Amino acid sequence: MKNFSRFARGTGVVLIVLAIWEVLGRLELIGQGALPAPTQILAQLWKDRSDYPPHLSVTLKSAGTGFVIGNIIAIVAGAISARFRIAETLLRGLGMSLFAVPLIAIVPVLLLAFTGTTPRIILAAMAVYFPTYIATMNGMRNVDPRLVDVVMVAGGSTTDVLRWIRVRSALPHIVSAFRVAAPAALLGTLLAEFGGGTRWGLGTYLLGSLGQANPSRLWSIGLVATAVAASAYMLFALLGSRLTRSSMSATVQTSLPMGGATGPWWKRLGGGVISAGVVLGLWALVLSILDMSPVVAKSPFAIVRYLTTDPRASVSRSRLFDAYSETLPLALIGLLCGLAAALLLAVILSLRPALGRAVLPFALVSQTMPLPALTPLIVLVFGRSILATVVVCVSVTFFPSFVTISQALATTSSAAIDVVRVSGGGRFKSLRFVGLPGAIPAMVTAARLAAPRALLGVMIAEYLATGDGLGNLLNESRGRLDYGMIWTVATTSVLVAVIITQLFGLAEKLTRK
Repeated sequence: MKNFSRFARGTGVVLIVLAIWEVLGRLELIGQGALPAPTQILAQLWKDRSDYPPHLSVTLKSAGTGFVIGNIIAIVAGAISARFRIAETLLRGLGMSLFAVPLIAIVPVLLLAFTGTTPRIILAAMAVYFPTYIATMNGMRNVDPRLVDVVMVAGGSTTDVLRWIRVRSALPHIVSAFRVAAPAALLGTLLAEFGGGTRWGLGTYLLGSLGQANPSRLWSIGLVATAVAASAYMLFALLGSRLTRSSMSATVQTSLPMGGATGPWWKRLGGGVISAGVVLGLWALVLSILDMSPVVAKSPFAIVRYLTTDPRASVSRSRLFDAYSETLPLALIGLLCGLAAALLLAVILSLRPALGRAVLPFALVSQTMPLPALTPLIVLVFGRSILATVVVCVSVTFFPSFVTISQALATTSSAAIDVVRVSGGGRFKSLRFVGLPGAIPAMVTAARLAAPRALLGVMIAEYLATGDGLGNLLNESRGRLDYGMIWTVATTSVLVAVIITQLFGLAEKLTRK
Protein backbone atom coordinates (compact mmCIF):
# COMPACT_ATOMS: atom_id res chain seq x y z
CA MET A 1 0.00 0.00 0.00
CA LYS A 2 2.85 2.33 0.82
CA ASN A 3 4.53 1.62 -2.53
CA PHE A 4 1.23 2.24 -4.33
CA SER A 5 0.88 5.59 -2.57
CA ARG A 6 4.38 6.59 -3.65
CA PHE A 7 3.63 5.53 -7.23
CA ALA A 8 0.36 7.48 -7.22
CA ARG A 9 2.07 10.65 -5.97
CA GLY A 10 4.82 10.35 -8.56
CA THR A 11 2.30 9.72 -11.35
CA GLY A 12 0.28 12.70 -10.19
CA VAL A 13 3.27 15.02 -10.43
CA VAL A 14 4.08 13.75 -13.94
CA LEU A 15 0.49 14.30 -15.08
CA ILE A 16 0.47 17.82 -13.66
CA VAL A 17 3.68 18.66 -15.51
CA LEU A 18 2.26 17.25 -18.75
CA ALA A 19 -0.95 19.27 -18.29
CA ILE A 20 1.05 22.49 -17.78
CA TRP A 21 3.17 21.61 -20.81
CA GLU A 22 0.00 21.09 -22.87
CA VAL A 23 -1.32 24.55 -21.96
CA LEU A 24 2.02 26.23 -22.65
CA GLY A 25 2.29 24.48 -26.00
CA ARG A 26 -1.25 25.19 -27.15
CA LEU A 27 -0.96 28.86 -26.27
CA GLU A 28 2.57 29.08 -27.77
CA LEU A 29 3.85 30.83 -24.67
CA ILE A 30 7.44 29.59 -25.00
CA GLY A 31 9.54 30.59 -27.97
CA GLN A 32 6.48 31.31 -30.12
CA GLY A 33 5.66 27.65 -30.55
CA ALA A 34 9.17 26.23 -30.05
CA LEU A 35 7.72 24.04 -27.29
CA PRO A 36 4.75 22.19 -28.87
CA ALA A 37 2.09 20.55 -26.74
CA PRO A 38 2.55 16.81 -26.04
CA THR A 39 -0.57 16.01 -28.08
CA GLN A 40 0.85 17.95 -31.04
CA ILE A 41 4.12 16.02 -30.78
CA LEU A 42 2.28 12.69 -30.69
CA ALA A 43 0.12 13.73 -33.66
CA GLN A 44 3.23 14.58 -35.67
CA LEU A 45 4.82 11.29 -34.65
CA TRP A 46 1.77 9.41 -35.93
CA LYS A 47 1.79 11.41 -39.15
CA ASP A 48 5.48 10.59 -39.77
CA ARG A 49 5.25 6.98 -38.60
CA SER A 50 6.24 5.56 -41.98
CA ASP A 51 9.50 7.56 -41.96
CA TYR A 52 10.94 5.94 -38.86
CA PRO A 53 11.44 2.22 -39.70
CA PRO A 54 14.18 2.69 -42.36
CA HIS A 55 15.99 5.36 -40.35
CA LEU A 56 15.73 3.45 -37.07
CA SER A 57 16.86 0.16 -38.58
CA VAL A 58 20.11 1.66 -39.89
CA THR A 59 20.83 3.52 -36.64
CA LEU A 60 20.03 0.54 -34.41
CA LYS A 61 22.13 -1.80 -36.53
CA SER A 62 25.16 0.49 -36.34
CA ALA A 63 24.69 1.25 -32.64
CA GLY A 64 24.12 -2.43 -31.82
CA THR A 65 27.19 -3.56 -33.75
CA GLY A 66 29.34 -0.91 -32.09
CA PHE A 67 27.86 -1.81 -28.69
CA VAL A 68 28.80 -5.48 -29.09
CA ILE A 69 32.29 -4.84 -30.49
CA GLY A 70 33.17 -2.16 -27.97
CA ASN A 71 31.97 -4.21 -25.01
CA ILE A 72 33.77 -7.35 -26.12
CA ILE A 73 37.04 -5.41 -26.39
CA ALA A 74 36.37 -3.71 -23.05
CA ILE A 75 35.62 -6.97 -21.22
CA VAL A 76 38.73 -8.67 -22.60
CA ALA A 77 40.89 -5.63 -21.76
CA GLY A 78 39.35 -5.38 -18.29
CA ALA A 79 39.93 -9.06 -17.57
CA ILE A 80 43.57 -8.82 -18.68
CA SER A 81 44.09 -5.67 -16.61
CA ALA A 82 42.58 -7.36 -13.56
CA ARG A 83 44.96 -10.28 -13.96
CA PHE A 84 48.17 -8.39 -14.85
CA ARG A 85 49.11 -5.02 -13.33
CA ILE A 86 51.44 -4.26 -16.23
CA ALA A 87 48.47 -4.56 -18.60
CA GLU A 88 46.59 -1.98 -16.57
CA THR A 89 49.55 0.38 -16.85
CA LEU A 90 49.70 -0.12 -20.62
CA LEU A 91 45.96 0.29 -21.15
CA ARG A 92 45.37 3.15 -18.69
CA GLY A 93 46.23 5.86 -21.22
CA LEU A 94 43.88 4.39 -23.81
CA GLY A 95 41.05 4.18 -21.28
CA MET A 96 41.62 7.74 -20.10
CA SER A 97 41.67 9.04 -23.67
CA LEU A 98 38.46 7.27 -24.60
CA PHE A 99 36.81 8.47 -21.39
CA ALA A 100 37.82 12.08 -21.92
CA VAL A 101 37.51 12.39 -25.69
CA PRO A 102 34.72 14.73 -26.90
CA LEU A 103 33.27 12.39 -29.52
CA ILE A 104 32.19 15.22 -31.79
CA ALA A 105 35.86 16.19 -32.21
CA ILE A 106 36.83 12.92 -33.89
CA VAL A 107 33.78 12.57 -36.15
CA PRO A 108 35.51 14.43 -39.05
CA VAL A 109 38.63 12.28 -38.58
CA LEU A 110 36.63 9.03 -38.83
CA LEU A 111 34.72 10.32 -41.85
CA LEU A 112 38.03 11.02 -43.58
CA ALA A 113 39.33 7.53 -42.85
CA PHE A 114 36.27 5.34 -43.42
CA THR A 115 33.13 5.11 -45.53
CA GLY A 116 29.61 3.78 -45.11
CA THR A 117 28.46 2.86 -41.63
CA THR A 118 31.98 2.13 -40.35
CA PRO A 119 32.42 5.57 -38.68
CA ARG A 120 29.13 5.06 -36.80
CA ILE A 121 30.18 1.62 -35.56
CA ILE A 122 33.63 2.83 -34.47
CA LEU A 123 32.23 5.85 -32.63
CA ALA A 124 29.61 3.68 -30.89
CA ALA A 125 32.33 1.20 -29.86
CA MET A 126 34.52 4.00 -28.51
CA ALA A 127 31.60 5.44 -26.52
CA VAL A 128 30.91 2.17 -24.69
CA TYR A 129 34.48 1.05 -24.00
CA PHE A 130 35.41 2.89 -20.81
CA PRO A 131 32.48 2.14 -18.44
CA THR A 132 32.57 -1.57 -19.31
CA TYR A 133 36.36 -1.75 -19.02
CA ILE A 134 36.29 -0.20 -15.54
CA ALA A 135 33.38 -2.38 -14.37
CA THR A 136 35.09 -5.55 -15.60
CA MET A 137 38.45 -4.71 -14.03
CA ASN A 138 36.98 -3.70 -10.67
CA GLY A 139 34.52 -6.57 -10.54
CA MET A 140 37.17 -9.19 -11.25
CA ARG A 141 39.86 -7.72 -9.05
CA ASN A 142 38.03 -6.59 -5.92
CA VAL A 143 36.54 -9.81 -4.63
CA ASP A 144 36.46 -11.16 -1.11
CA PRO A 145 39.86 -12.87 -0.67
CA ARG A 146 38.26 -15.47 1.58
CA LEU A 147 36.32 -16.81 -1.41
CA VAL A 148 39.55 -17.16 -3.35
CA ASP A 149 41.13 -19.02 -0.41
CA VAL A 150 38.21 -21.46 -0.29
CA VAL A 151 38.65 -22.41 -3.95
CA MET A 152 42.44 -22.73 -3.66
CA VAL A 153 42.25 -24.81 -0.47
CA ALA A 154 39.77 -27.12 -2.19
CA GLY A 155 42.39 -27.79 -4.88
CA GLY A 156 41.21 -25.26 -7.42
CA SER A 157 43.46 -23.48 -9.87
CA THR A 158 43.75 -19.86 -10.96
CA THR A 159 41.41 -20.73 -13.83
CA ASP A 160 38.84 -22.04 -11.33
CA VAL A 161 39.10 -18.80 -9.34
CA LEU A 162 38.54 -16.84 -12.53
CA ARG A 163 35.56 -18.95 -13.54
CA TRP A 164 33.76 -19.35 -10.21
CA ILE A 165 34.75 -16.20 -8.33
CA ARG A 166 35.96 -13.36 -10.50
CA VAL A 167 33.64 -13.73 -13.49
CA ARG A 168 30.56 -14.18 -11.30
CA SER A 169 31.60 -11.22 -9.18
CA ALA A 170 32.11 -8.99 -12.22
CA LEU A 171 28.96 -9.99 -14.12
CA PRO A 172 26.46 -7.74 -12.26
CA HIS A 173 28.83 -4.79 -12.58
CA ILE A 174 29.35 -5.40 -16.29
CA VAL A 175 25.60 -5.48 -16.88
CA SER A 176 25.27 -2.32 -14.79
CA ALA A 177 27.87 -0.68 -17.04
CA PHE A 178 25.76 -1.70 -20.03
CA ARG A 179 23.07 0.70 -18.74
CA VAL A 180 25.46 3.58 -19.38
CA ALA A 181 26.95 2.04 -22.51
CA ALA A 182 23.66 1.53 -24.38
CA PRO A 183 22.65 5.23 -24.55
CA ALA A 184 26.32 6.08 -25.23
CA ALA A 185 26.35 3.78 -28.27
CA LEU A 186 23.28 5.54 -29.66
CA LEU A 187 24.93 8.92 -29.02
CA GLY A 188 28.05 7.91 -30.94
CA THR A 189 26.02 6.63 -33.88
CA LEU A 190 23.90 9.78 -34.11
CA LEU A 191 26.98 12.02 -34.01
CA ALA A 192 28.54 10.10 -36.90
CA GLU A 193 25.28 10.29 -38.87
CA PHE A 194 25.19 14.06 -38.49
CA GLY A 195 28.37 14.48 -40.48
CA GLY A 196 28.27 11.36 -42.63
CA GLY A 197 26.12 12.59 -45.50
CA THR A 198 24.30 9.25 -45.69
CA ARG A 199 20.68 8.87 -46.69
CA TRP A 200 19.38 6.78 -43.81
CA GLY A 201 19.71 7.06 -40.06
CA LEU A 202 17.88 8.79 -37.24
CA GLY A 203 20.60 11.44 -37.06
CA THR A 204 20.28 12.06 -40.79
CA TYR A 205 16.51 12.38 -40.42
CA LEU A 206 16.93 14.85 -37.58
CA LEU A 207 19.52 16.88 -39.49
CA GLY A 208 17.22 17.06 -42.51
CA SER A 209 14.36 18.28 -40.32
CA LEU A 210 16.26 21.18 -38.73
CA GLY A 211 15.42 23.73 -41.42
CA GLN A 212 11.76 22.80 -41.92
CA ALA A 213 10.30 25.13 -39.25
CA ASN A 214 8.44 22.18 -37.73
CA PRO A 215 9.19 21.99 -33.98
CA SER A 216 6.75 19.12 -33.49
CA ARG A 217 8.79 16.92 -35.83
CA LEU A 218 12.04 17.76 -34.05
CA TRP A 219 10.48 16.96 -30.70
CA SER A 220 9.00 13.70 -31.97
CA ILE A 221 12.38 12.58 -33.37
CA GLY A 222 14.02 13.51 -30.07
CA LEU A 223 11.46 11.54 -28.07
CA VAL A 224 11.86 8.50 -30.33
CA ALA A 225 15.62 8.60 -29.75
CA THR A 226 14.98 8.97 -26.03
CA ALA A 227 12.56 6.03 -26.02
CA VAL A 228 15.16 3.82 -27.71
CA ALA A 229 17.95 4.82 -25.30
CA ALA A 230 15.68 4.61 -22.24
CA SER A 231 14.40 1.17 -23.25
CA ALA A 232 17.95 -0.15 -23.48
CA TYR A 233 18.80 1.54 -20.17
CA MET A 234 15.81 -0.01 -18.38
CA LEU A 235 16.39 -3.44 -19.94
CA PHE A 236 19.92 -3.65 -18.57
CA ALA A 237 18.78 -2.15 -15.26
CA LEU A 238 16.23 -4.96 -14.90
CA LEU A 239 18.75 -7.59 -15.93
CA GLY A 240 21.31 -6.14 -13.53
CA SER A 241 18.90 -6.22 -10.59
CA ARG A 242 18.15 -9.89 -11.23
CA LEU A 243 21.82 -10.76 -11.54
CA THR A 244 22.55 -8.92 -8.29
CA ARG A 245 19.97 -11.02 -6.47
CA SER A 246 21.19 -14.27 -7.98
CA SER A 247 24.94 -13.64 -7.74
CA MET A 248 27.18 -14.12 -4.75
CA SER A 249 27.98 -11.27 -2.45
CA ALA A 250 31.34 -9.61 -2.85
CA THR A 251 32.90 -6.34 -1.82
CA VAL A 252 33.44 -4.35 -5.00
CA GLN A 253 34.79 -0.84 -5.39
CA THR A 254 32.46 1.18 -7.60
CA SER A 255 34.47 4.39 -8.03
CA LEU A 256 36.46 5.02 -11.17
CA PRO A 257 40.16 4.35 -10.55
CA MET A 258 41.60 6.91 -12.92
CA GLY A 259 44.18 8.32 -10.65
CA GLY A 260 47.01 6.34 -12.17
CA ALA A 261 49.67 4.24 -10.57
CA THR A 262 50.30 4.31 -6.86
CA GLY A 263 53.63 4.69 -5.13
CA PRO A 264 56.49 7.20 -5.46
CA TRP A 265 56.17 10.12 -7.85
CA TRP A 266 58.72 8.66 -10.25
CA LYS A 267 56.68 5.47 -10.51
CA ARG A 268 53.50 7.40 -11.23
CA LEU A 269 55.31 9.55 -13.78
CA GLY A 270 56.75 6.47 -15.45
CA GLY A 271 53.32 4.88 -15.65
CA GLY A 272 51.92 8.02 -17.24
CA VAL A 273 54.72 8.14 -19.80
CA ILE A 274 54.19 4.47 -20.68
CA SER A 275 50.43 5.02 -21.04
CA ALA A 276 50.96 8.02 -23.30
CA GLY A 277 53.46 6.01 -25.34
CA VAL A 278 50.89 3.26 -25.88
CA VAL A 279 48.33 5.78 -27.15
CA LEU A 280 50.82 7.40 -29.53
CA GLY A 281 52.00 3.98 -30.70
CA LEU A 282 48.45 2.87 -31.45
CA TRP A 283 47.87 6.15 -33.31
CA ALA A 284 50.91 5.52 -35.54
CA LEU A 285 49.95 1.85 -36.01
CA VAL A 286 46.42 2.66 -37.13
CA LEU A 287 47.64 5.25 -39.63
CA SER A 288 50.14 2.74 -40.98
CA ILE A 289 47.48 0.04 -41.38
CA LEU A 290 45.04 2.40 -43.09
CA ASP A 291 47.79 3.64 -45.41
CA MET A 292 46.11 7.03 -45.77
CA SER A 293 47.63 9.99 -47.56
CA PRO A 294 49.73 12.17 -45.22
CA VAL A 295 47.79 15.13 -46.58
CA VAL A 296 44.64 13.74 -44.94
CA ALA A 297 45.98 11.64 -42.06
CA LYS A 298 48.14 13.53 -39.57
CA SER A 299 50.67 11.98 -37.21
CA PRO A 300 51.50 13.54 -33.82
CA PHE A 301 54.64 15.08 -35.31
CA ALA A 302 52.63 16.51 -38.20
CA ILE A 303 50.28 18.23 -35.75
CA VAL A 304 53.24 19.73 -33.87
CA ARG A 305 54.65 21.03 -37.16
CA TYR A 306 51.23 22.39 -38.10
CA LEU A 307 51.21 24.54 -34.96
CA THR A 308 54.91 25.52 -34.93
CA THR A 309 56.83 25.52 -38.22
CA ASP A 310 54.08 25.57 -40.85
CA PRO A 311 53.95 28.87 -42.84
CA ARG A 312 50.47 29.54 -41.44
CA ALA A 313 51.24 28.26 -37.94
CA SER A 314 50.64 31.62 -36.25
CA VAL A 315 47.23 31.97 -37.90
CA SER A 316 46.33 28.39 -36.93
CA ARG A 317 47.36 28.94 -33.32
CA SER A 318 45.34 32.14 -33.16
CA ARG A 319 42.21 30.43 -34.49
CA LEU A 320 42.67 27.54 -32.08
CA PHE A 321 43.23 29.75 -29.01
CA ASP A 322 40.26 31.95 -29.92
CA ALA A 323 38.04 28.87 -30.17
CA TYR A 324 39.22 27.58 -26.79
CA SER A 325 38.65 30.99 -25.21
CA GLU A 326 34.98 30.68 -26.22
CA THR A 327 34.44 26.99 -25.43
CA LEU A 328 36.25 26.43 -22.11
CA PRO A 329 34.53 29.21 -20.08
CA LEU A 330 31.10 27.96 -21.18
CA ALA A 331 32.08 24.38 -20.32
CA LEU A 332 33.15 25.52 -16.84
CA ILE A 333 29.94 27.51 -16.30
CA GLY A 334 27.82 24.60 -17.49
CA LEU A 335 29.74 22.17 -15.29
CA LEU A 336 29.25 24.32 -12.18
CA CYS A 337 25.55 24.83 -12.93
CA GLY A 338 25.09 21.10 -13.54
CA LEU A 339 26.81 20.24 -10.26
CA ALA A 340 24.70 22.82 -8.41
CA ALA A 341 21.49 21.40 -9.89
CA ALA A 342 22.59 17.84 -9.03
CA LEU A 343 23.41 18.84 -5.45
CA LEU A 344 20.07 20.62 -5.08
CA LEU A 345 18.06 17.61 -6.27
CA ALA A 346 20.14 15.25 -4.12
CA VAL A 347 19.41 17.43 -1.07
CA ILE A 348 15.68 17.55 -1.93
CA LEU A 349 15.65 13.77 -2.32
CA SER A 350 17.32 13.44 1.07
CA LEU A 351 14.92 15.83 2.82
CA ARG A 352 11.74 15.14 0.82
CA PRO A 353 12.08 11.70 -0.82
CA ALA A 354 8.59 11.81 -2.40
CA LEU A 355 9.29 15.08 -4.22
CA GLY A 356 12.69 13.91 -5.35
CA ARG A 357 11.28 10.67 -6.79
CA ALA A 358 8.68 12.64 -8.73
CA VAL A 359 11.43 14.64 -10.44
CA LEU A 360 13.54 11.58 -11.27
CA PRO A 361 11.64 10.61 -14.48
CA PHE A 362 12.47 13.99 -16.02
CA ALA A 363 16.09 13.67 -14.87
CA LEU A 364 16.22 10.24 -16.53
CA VAL A 365 15.01 11.78 -19.80
CA SER A 366 17.89 14.26 -19.69
CA GLN A 367 20.25 11.30 -19.26
CA THR A 368 18.88 9.07 -22.02
CA MET A 369 18.02 11.64 -24.71
CA PRO A 370 21.03 11.67 -27.07
CA LEU A 371 22.73 15.06 -27.31
CA PRO A 372 22.26 15.43 -31.08
CA ALA A 373 18.52 15.08 -30.51
CA LEU A 374 18.42 17.23 -27.37
CA THR A 375 20.49 20.16 -28.65
CA PRO A 376 18.13 21.32 -31.44
CA LEU A 377 15.21 21.21 -28.98
CA ILE A 378 17.05 23.38 -26.47
CA VAL A 379 18.02 25.79 -29.23
CA LEU A 380 14.36 26.00 -30.28
CA VAL A 381 13.37 27.09 -26.78
CA PHE A 382 16.34 29.30 -25.84
CA GLY A 383 17.53 30.43 -29.27
CA ARG A 384 21.07 30.40 -30.64
CA SER A 385 22.56 31.96 -27.54
CA ILE A 386 25.07 31.35 -24.80
CA LEU A 387 22.19 30.36 -22.54
CA ALA A 388 21.28 27.50 -24.90
CA THR A 389 24.86 26.24 -24.81
CA VAL A 390 24.95 26.33 -21.01
CA VAL A 391 21.60 24.51 -20.80
CA VAL A 392 22.93 21.77 -23.09
CA CYS A 393 26.01 21.50 -20.88
CA VAL A 394 23.90 21.32 -17.72
CA SER A 395 21.69 18.61 -19.19
CA VAL A 396 24.63 16.27 -19.86
CA THR A 397 26.46 16.86 -16.58
CA PHE A 398 23.48 16.82 -14.25
CA PHE A 399 22.44 13.17 -14.06
CA PRO A 400 25.81 11.42 -13.46
CA SER A 401 26.64 14.10 -10.88
CA PHE A 402 23.27 13.59 -9.19
CA VAL A 403 23.79 9.83 -8.97
CA THR A 404 27.25 10.22 -7.43
CA ILE A 405 26.20 12.85 -4.87
CA SER A 406 22.91 11.18 -3.89
CA GLN A 407 24.70 7.86 -3.30
CA ALA A 408 27.14 9.63 -0.99
CA LEU A 409 24.30 11.27 0.97
CA ALA A 410 22.44 7.97 1.19
CA THR A 411 25.48 6.20 2.70
CA THR A 412 26.13 8.80 5.41
CA SER A 413 27.26 7.22 8.68
CA SER A 414 24.19 6.34 10.74
CA ALA A 415 26.20 6.69 13.94
CA ALA A 416 27.07 10.30 13.10
CA ILE A 417 23.42 11.03 12.30
CA ASP A 418 22.39 9.52 15.65
CA VAL A 419 24.75 11.91 17.44
CA VAL A 420 23.05 14.90 15.79
CA ARG A 421 19.58 13.59 16.54
CA VAL A 422 20.39 12.85 20.18
CA SER A 423 21.52 16.48 20.44
CA GLY A 424 18.08 17.60 19.27
CA GLY A 425 18.83 18.06 15.59
CA GLY A 426 16.42 16.99 12.87
CA ARG A 427 16.87 15.82 9.32
CA PHE A 428 18.04 19.21 8.07
CA LYS A 429 20.76 19.57 10.71
CA SER A 430 21.90 16.00 10.07
CA LEU A 431 22.28 16.87 6.42
CA ARG A 432 24.02 20.17 7.18
CA PHE A 433 26.53 18.94 9.75
CA VAL A 434 27.07 15.33 8.64
CA GLY A 435 25.71 14.56 5.18
CA LEU A 436 27.03 17.50 3.16
CA PRO A 437 30.53 17.61 4.71
CA GLY A 438 30.84 13.87 4.18
CA ALA A 439 29.72 14.20 0.56
CA ILE A 440 32.43 16.69 -0.44
CA PRO A 441 34.71 13.98 -1.91
CA ALA A 442 31.72 12.69 -3.90
CA MET A 443 31.09 16.19 -5.26
CA VAL A 444 34.68 16.36 -6.48
CA THR A 445 34.30 12.89 -7.99
CA ALA A 446 31.13 14.06 -9.73
CA ALA A 447 33.01 17.02 -11.18
CA ARG A 448 35.73 14.67 -12.36
CA LEU A 449 33.25 12.44 -14.16
CA ALA A 450 31.22 15.32 -15.59
CA ALA A 451 34.05 17.53 -16.86
CA PRO A 452 34.60 15.69 -20.19
CA ARG A 453 30.82 15.59 -20.72
CA ALA A 454 30.66 19.34 -20.18
CA LEU A 455 33.24 19.92 -22.90
CA LEU A 456 31.37 17.52 -25.21
CA GLY A 457 28.05 19.28 -24.58
CA VAL A 458 29.43 22.72 -25.40
CA MET A 459 31.16 21.49 -28.56
CA ILE A 460 27.99 19.79 -29.82
CA ALA A 461 25.96 22.95 -29.19
CA GLU A 462 28.57 24.96 -31.08
CA TYR A 463 28.76 22.40 -33.87
CA LEU A 464 25.00 22.17 -34.42
CA ALA A 465 23.63 25.53 -33.40
CA THR A 466 25.55 28.53 -32.12
CA GLY A 467 28.43 28.74 -34.62
CA ASP A 468 31.09 29.53 -32.02
CA GLY A 469 34.12 27.94 -30.39
CA LEU A 470 35.69 24.58 -31.11
CA GLY A 471 32.54 23.08 -32.57
CA ASN A 472 32.31 25.79 -35.17
CA LEU A 473 36.05 25.55 -35.86
CA LEU A 474 35.52 21.88 -36.75
CA ASN A 475 32.71 22.83 -39.12
CA GLU A 476 34.79 25.54 -40.79
CA SER A 477 37.81 23.27 -41.10
CA ARG A 478 35.76 20.58 -42.84
CA GLY A 479 34.48 23.14 -45.32
CA ARG A 480 38.01 24.39 -46.04
CA LEU A 481 39.48 20.87 -46.17
CA ASP A 482 41.88 22.01 -43.47
CA TYR A 483 42.84 18.52 -42.32
CA GLY A 484 45.60 19.80 -40.08
CA MET A 485 43.13 21.84 -38.02
CA ILE A 486 40.65 18.95 -37.86
CA TRP A 487 43.30 16.66 -36.37
CA THR A 488 44.60 19.45 -34.13
CA VAL A 489 41.17 20.16 -32.62
CA ALA A 490 40.57 16.44 -32.08
CA THR A 491 43.97 15.92 -30.43
CA THR A 492 44.04 19.03 -28.26
CA SER A 493 40.45 18.58 -27.06
CA VAL A 494 41.32 15.09 -25.81
CA LEU A 495 44.48 16.43 -24.15
CA VAL A 496 42.59 19.29 -22.48
CA ALA A 497 39.85 16.94 -21.25
CA VAL A 498 42.44 14.51 -19.83
CA ILE A 499 44.26 17.34 -18.03
CA ILE A 500 41.01 18.67 -16.52
CA THR A 501 40.02 15.17 -15.42
CA GLN A 502 43.40 14.57 -13.82
CA LEU A 503 43.25 17.91 -11.98
CA PHE A 504 39.89 16.94 -10.51
CA GLY A 505 41.40 13.54 -9.68
CA LEU A 506 44.15 15.28 -7.70
CA ALA A 507 41.51 17.38 -5.90
CA GLU A 508 39.58 14.19 -5.13
CA LYS A 509 42.64 12.64 -3.49
CA LEU A 510 43.16 15.76 -1.37
CA THR A 511 39.53 15.73 -0.15
CA ARG A 512 39.83 12.10 0.90
CA LYS A 513 42.94 12.62 3.08
